[in-house]
Order: sequence, then C-alpha cells, then structure tokens
Amino acid sequence: MQVSGLRVHPVKSTAIRSVQAAYVSRAGVRGDREWMVVDGDGKLVSARELPRLFSVTADNRATGVDVDLRLGAPGMPNLDVQHPRTDLVTVRMFSEPPMQARPVGEEADEWLQQAVDHDDLHLVWCDDPTRRALDPDYSRDGDHTAFADGFPLNLVTDASVAQLDTWVRETAVERAEAPTVITAARFRANIEISGAPAPFAEDQWSRIRIGEVDFRVPLPSARCVMTTIDEDLRKGKEPIRTLARHRRWEGATWFAANLIPDTEGTVRVGDELTVLEQVAPG
Repeated sequence: MQVSGLRVHPVKSTAIRSVQAAYVSRAGVRGDREWMVVDGDGKLVSARELPRLFSVTADNRATGVDVDLRLGAPGMPNLDVQHPRTDLVTVRMFSEPPMQARPVGEEADEWLQQAVDHDDLHLVWCDDPTRRALDPDYSRDGDHTAFADGFPLNLVTDASVAQLDTWVRETAVERAEAPTVITAARFRANIEISGAPAPFAEDQWSRIRIGEVDFRVPLPSARCVMTTIDEDLRKGKEPIRTLARHRRWEGATWFAANLIPDTEGTVRVGDELTVLEQVAPG
C-alpha cells in the first residue's frame, strides 16, 4: 500500500489543493484547515450551507506560495492575507465547545462575501491549535487540531472508493437513474492510499505508519451531506443514500478513517503505508 494522493485545504470548505509532500505535525497536515469562515455569531459557515465556498481557492506555504494565505475565486482578484494579530474571539463548530480564533478583518471579509455572493461572512485564523483538545473518548492528553471536523487527518483508500462507486451504480440501476460517479475527492481526505488488500480494510487498522509518521486510527469517519455536492456545486443524494444501506450504524454513515499523529515528519506521494496494529477480532 502506498500514498497515491495528498491534499491540503487551507481554509475549511474551500477548494482541494493537491501536493506531492506534506509535513505532518501533531495538529495534522501543516497548513490544513487553519482558517475558517464564520457568520456574525462566530458559527462555522461551511459548504454544507454554502456550496459556493468550494469555488474559492486558498493557498499557503504548504501548497507552494510564499504568503500566509492567498485567496482566489472566479472573476475576483487574488487577495493575500497575513496572519492577524487581532484579539481572540469566540467561534463554534457544530455542537462542540466554543473555540478561540483571531479575526482577519474587513478586507478579507468583504472579499469573501463578494466571491460567494453572501453577506455576513468573516474569516478567522487558528493561531494555536493546542487550545482545541480532541474527543476524550477517542484521544489522549495532548492530542489537538485546528479546524478539522473532529480529528487531525482523514485517510481514504482507493479500494473503498471503488466499492462505494460500484454500490452507487447498482442503486442507480435499481432506480433507473443516471449513475453518480464517486471519486476520492468527494471525501476531502488528506491522504489517499492505493493498494489496500480489500475495501474497508482501514476499518481494522488501529496503528499505521506512513513515511516518517506514526498514526493512531481511532475510528472511521462519519460522513455528512457535504459529500453529496458534486464538482458543479450541485447537491444530490449520493453517496449518503447508498452508504446508509451498506455502512450505517450508531446513527451515522461511515466512510474512510480518521487519523491522529503520534509523531511528526514528512509524508510524500509514493510513501509506503505499514499497518502496525489491527483491531482485535470481536
């Protein structure tokens, strides 16, 4: 098994940026989801509510530009943003406890609002991811991340994507619908793996090594409606509808694996994945 793709998302819910190498810290891929869009109440605004965020590009040093953040969008001039030194404000993701972040300021806010044609949007930066601890049921003291959904990284295997694509096509035949093509990009994972021995082999992993970095695999990833938005920013029913038939338990649909780094180092496309420990049977 080896890494076939690496992806960074500098601003949460903006366009995927593919890279050939990424430095992994205890907080996750350096440069990944360190910025977030919120409303006037400090609540996360993501592509779940505003699919046009997917059309915004965000680059930083992790993706090869020598600025803290560069924003781009169709019909808009690029905007370079520096790490702000503003006072901390309270922000919130989902139902999690409040978090602290630094607002970027009016220029970036106005740029975002014009780019996606939506009022009341504000860009914030996570200056210190150690302030955000992970779910204590699946983590250890000292585990942390910035604005990733629940865990520092996410991993998907080509074998699981291929199986899900087959299931979705079967569902389309049953319903006499045009099939929805499922690719790994739907799941916005940081790491894509080729050569897995079987679909959903990752369900059984508890510790792995990729390149220089050791990871724990706390649990699979619960999926949301964001995966139903296609590259044309249209919402559909797949793959959640089909996942609910095959991969639903404990009130959620599950696909791909969450990762928590135990060490730090560089991961590159082509690096080998080694399974160090697997979940005990039963």
